[in-house]
Amino acid sequence: MSATGAISPAGATGRALPPPGLPRLIPAGGPLSLGDHIERYGPVPFRDAPGGPDDGGANDGGTGLPAGLIGEVERSGLTGRGGASFPAGRKMRAVAESGRRAGPLHSQVGTVLIANGTESEPASGKDRMLLLRAPHLVLDGIALAAEAIGATRGYLSLHAGDGELARELSAAVREREQGGLNRVPIQLVAVSGGYVASQETALISHLNGGAPKPTFTPPRPFQKGAHGRPTLVQNVETLAHIALIARFGAGWFRELGTAAAGSALVTVSGAVRRPGVYEIALDMPVGELLRQAGGPSEPPQAVLAGGYFGGWLPLPQALGVPVSDPALRAAGAALGPGVLVVLPESACGLAETARIAGYLASQSAGQCGPCLNGLPAVAETLGQLAFGRPDARDLRWVEQLLGLVARRGACHLPDGTAAFVASALRTFGPEVRQHGSSGPCSRTRRPPVLPAPGFTWPDPGSPR
Repeated sequence: MSATGAISPAGATGRALPPPGLPRLIPAGGPLSLGDHIERYGPVPFRDAPGGPDDGGANDGGTGLPAGLIGEVERSGLTGRGGASFPAGRKMRAVAESGRRAGPLHSQVGTVLIANGTESEPASGKDRMLLLRAPHLVLDGIALAAEAIGATRGYLSLHAGDGELARELSAAVREREQGGLNRVPIQLVAVSGGYVASQETALISHLNGGAPKPTFTPPRPFQKGAHGRPTLVQNVETLAHIALIARFGAGWFRELGTAAAGSALVTVSGAVRRPGVYEIALDMPVGELLRQAGGPSEPPQAVLAGGYFGGWLPLPQALGVPVSDPALRAAGAALGPGVLVVLPESACGLAETARIAGYLASQSAGQCGPCLNGLPAVAETLGQLAFGRPDARDLRWVEQLLGLVARRGACHLPDGTAAFVASALRTFGPEVRQHGSSGPCSRTRRPPVLPAPGFTWPDPGSPR
């Protein structure tokens, strides 16, 4: 992890002072007990707590909605840390407004909040680390965001099969219940399934008794989601930031970052000496983050930024690109869920891309043509180009297929896959053309760099 910073002692008001520098989210030596957590960050600033946010309706634009926390999150510039980078405050306000208009609807369930900790991106580990090392910061965020939007029920979704994480979080929830800090019931929900299971409409479908698969919109979750009620789905890191903004304010949050505000957790892996989760100030150059991770463990050729819905960037050009969603998108990639994977020169970028295209095609919910037919065709053609007999027509066919699948699906799986593959064709262009004219290179035989859980086709070194 990055260098640690100890929080200052409590001030004269009895509330903790803002933590200086980094890390803000994951303290060294965690996880903290509830008592240690309160000592470090101060009490949870509910509306009725001394010094809590003034949500009495002032400066609410005439809506009658909470003016305190939602407005402060809007002023902070916090964007979602789950992948989409949508403004968190705007999302909260939309749900609160929709809930107020909807009324009770003869239901005991009001607005619903879902904390998304499912983390189905294979190259990411930051949500699990945050939940293990700072569970009460996430649970604070759930309680405070639920209060701000008028939620009467909260869920924390986790990847099924992670018994250790479920046990630790269950204990933390019980500890808070005993201390009266869960203003709404918080239920842990285990979500099975693959890559698309953590998409927000897939989580809502699961809570409504269906399969964890994306659904067509509209209605959108803020209009009608879990139990038919307006629903806020936020990534667990986003909620942890909200817990800190509620305590220390938008101005404090914006002290880090430049064009993009705040800090972010980034999972760094691949050909680096110290892979792991790092909390950085947004807009730190890619090269500086890689230096914090110990530098390359072998000569690098490219960086995958944003996970499997992101894009490849060539080195050394990528080293000066700021780590933020606007800057990475301008360069042809994304921040996504905070993922950087360094690809060594010993690996074949086309082969890595073909494997992941096959993995993504295998994750389709099978609900629409672009996923059911288009993605397997993209993967098949890329696989032939990477591992099979040379045929220059394969490259032209892949390019045509990408135009046929993008912006046509029920969810973003076709769009994300198309962007990922298109970035590979740009970054590894000479290598791709060499495959098309001469066949597979020797680097296709090395073990894969990018993880693809449960997916083994094609085996390294086995020509198609």
